Amino acid sequence: MTPEILRISVGDLWLMKRVHACGGDRWEVFRIGADIGMQCLKCKHRVLIARKKFTARAKIRISKTNDLP
Repeated sequence: MTPEILRISVGDLWLMKRVHACGGDRWEVFRIGADIGMQCLKCKHRVLIARKKFTARAKIRISKTNDLP
């Protein structure tokens, strides 16, 4: 069984399994690459997290950006 590949786009809002130190659990993606750049929506703190860790810690996508045709 292969792990599910998450479709991640800049501007997506994600609910994470762990709560941030400020109490927020909602994050916006601002960078995509080998690492995923995320910004906490509550305190605006920015972090870079490895794609593998992001996949393990992401709970659900809250909203998706409109993909360009």
